[in-house]
Amino acid sequence: MVEPLVMTEAMLVSGLILAFTFIGIFTEHVHGFERAKFAMLGAGMMVVAGQYYGFYTPEQAIHAVDWNVVFLLACMMAIIAIMLPTGGFEALAAWLTNVSGGRQYLLMCLLGTAVTVISLMLDNVTTVVIFGPLIVMIAQALRVSPIPYLMAAALLSDTGGVATLVGDPPNLMIGSAANIDFNTFFIHMGGVVFVAWVSILLALRWLCRKDLTQASHGTFDEGKLIFKDRKLWNQSLFVLGVMVVLFMVHHAIGWEPWMVAAAGLTLLLFLANHIELDHAMEDVEIPLLIFFISLFVVVGGVEHSRFLEYIGQFILPFIQQDLLTATIVLMWAAAILSAMIDNIPFTAAMIPILLGLEQQGVNVTPLWWALAVGVGMGGNGTHIGSTANVYIVTLSERLAKDRGDPSLAITPWVWFKTGTPAMLVTLVVSSIVFVLFFGFFSAPIK
Repeated sequence: MVEPLVMTEAMLVSGLILAFTFIGIFTEHVHGFERAKFAMLGAGMMVVAGQYYGFYTPEQAIHAVDWNVVFLLACMMAIIAIMLPTGGFEALAAWLTNVSGGRQYLLMCLLGTAVTVISLMLDNVTTVVIFGPLIVMIAQALRVSPIPYLMAAALLSDTGGVATLVGDPPNLMIGSAANIDFNTFFIHMGGVVFVAWVSILLALRWLCRKDLTQASHGTFDEGKLIFKDRKLWNQSLFVLGVMVVLFMVHHAIGWEPWMVAAAGLTLLLFLANHIELDHAMEDVEIPLLIFFISLFVVVGGVEHSRFLEYIGQFILPFIQQDLLTATIVLMWAAAILSAMIDNIPFTAAMIPILLGLEQQGVNVTPLWWALAVGVGMGGNGTHIGSTANVYIVTLSERLAKDRGDPSLAITPWVWFKTGTPAMLVTLVVSSIVFVLFFGFFSAPIK
């Protein structure tokens, strides 16, 4: 019989540093220090404490960083920086608007579909940064409220990102840690996301019925939106198509996902030879990458101190007793916590716990899928549940201020009336899917 772990001073110190770092990250809007700064501080404290107590070295800290996630994010950011100025996304939005013929719910479904599909390949923040201003412009032209469309963009980008390995940063972290390839991730998450996507659109039709039933009184002039660089747009779409194929076969050819993204970026830079590398790298969010690197260092130190293993031994009996219930509980707990705090640190903290349980012979496969669903869809619960939500809320507040109309702002109460019910609907639907197909979700990952 394995002796239970006993709390040591090193475990306690590492746990306190983890708590200090996470509290600083979650309260950045209170103290004014951006989360990357607290992550850097926590990483430094963890390495120093690790050296003092003998559980963590600078070399181990470097190895704790999941560079697959970091490089993949950086390359995808650069690709999007090249695509944005082409005018292709604007042309797509204009076409969808004219197809809708002024029917608001149809327009919501069309824009929501576009947002979801793009979120399969791009992270949800990038997706709403692209579509948020376009939605405002379309709503102003049609003289309708932009709130239902902005809400749909945030909710559906959060949901759509759950479907693929590259759709949301937590997915990258989970896939890299659990050695899940692109196809396996999509096969398991695609069906759940589709059902959740349909449920959100149906829920929004009822939740936003007051705004959606109002007739539009304006027209959208598609001529205002023209391609600035159609050739570069077509080249970018070609490269994205090549990347999709490579993502699907990356496991078979022995490539990590970051290699696919790097290959795509390199190909695009050579096809679009007028694009300078300096320009492509201008919009790479270095603070976000630093945040990820620092967070990996912090969690790596906690793992080496065996504090997470100490926590995991209390969870083990519950999982062994009823794996299905444990899976559903993790999904809901991850969702609720992700609605209140950032889902990236929570995912980073859960990964080593699940890996530790796996080393003890527990089948953690369904727990990986539950974690991905929970942290992804849980972000819909509050206006601060995801960075995409925060951007959409900020955009609406700026619009309300510019127009002198407070009703155009998405307040926490507005989000609570629309986003929170949408999150609950998707969690209920996802739980039902997991119960009905638990054999599929619990099968070992090959």
